[in-house]
Amino acid sequence: MIALALGWLLDLIIGDPYDIPHPVRWIGHLIGCLDKKLLDETKSKKEKKARGFLLCAIVICIPASVGAAVLIAAYRLHVIAGIAFEAVLGCYMLACKSLHDESMKVYKALESDDVEAARYAVSMIVGRDTDVLDKSGIIKAAVETVAENASDGVIAPLIYLTLGGPVFGLIYKSVNTMDSMVGYRNERYEDFGYAAAKLDDILNFIPARISALLMIVAASVSGKEYNAKKAAKIFKRDRYNHKSPNSAQCESVCAGALGVRLAGDAFYFGKPVKKPYIGDDDRDIEPEDIKRANRLMMITSLIAFLLCEVVMALMVSMMR
Repeated sequence: MIALALGWLLDLIIGDPYDIPHPVRWIGHLIGCLDKKLLDETKSKKEKKARGFLLCAIVICIPASVGAAVLIAAYRLHVIAGIAFEAVLGCYMLACKSLHDESMKVYKALESDDVEAARYAVSMIVGRDTDVLDKSGIIKAAVETVAENASDGVIAPLIYLTLGGPVFGLIYKSVNTMDSMVGYRNERYEDFGYAAAKLDDILNFIPARISALLMIVAASVSGKEYNAKKAAKIFKRDRYNHKSPNSAQCESVCAGALGVRLAGDAFYFGKPVKKPYIGDDDRDIEPEDIKRANRLMMITSLIAFLLCEVVMALMVSMMR
């Protein structure tokens, strides 16, 4: 409980400094190396899928094993060393501050009427082509990213840290990072990335829905700028308006809470992709919506953290 609290606070204070070694970056480097070694586009679909499963096994086992070994060693050294290491790893698993800071770079660029800078800033946090986005498209992309990553960047890691500490956290981040790197439905990764994409869907299935429900609660306590009733309505109606079973869960809540329409067609790797809308076009989206989405994400994170601490307290009392 202490380690989780310290990790959550550390993330809010320092986030992910670029000049400090980060295990998720190491995981990304491992995935990149294995991608080059294992992916052979001349192989059959079955063989590429098999290699994708091998990728998942290696990328899950190595970080989890190393993390567990170092954690055990730290606790054997001293309980304070164990708590400190667990807290730092917990901080690395969470992305609340970095998500806020990166999306707010888009907001600040738009406030300065620098659309090119805003387009560049949003390209750092989304997977779609950003060179074709106008101002409203840039804002939508930033809001969608904050809403979607409220689940897989903040709430889901909190849940896995609560259930299994840093080892579960590393397993989750390994799968999530694989999905972001190879889980694309394109010619290169359709088969090789199949296992990573499906495993990510499985691990996020329950956390995404918990995140959405907590975001509705957050909307109800966040002030007059948010409409919790509309958030619940759009969640019920549009939460499956996405190819992924999880991505639109929080997006639909955020769209309803803000009274804006998100998603729609986008370009990926130079090709147009048809996507349904999420939410109602009650008003034009504006730069302030990036700030509103971040506030909603932060309050949702606080509620989730408090609930996780309660769950851990109950788990401890049951073990006794």
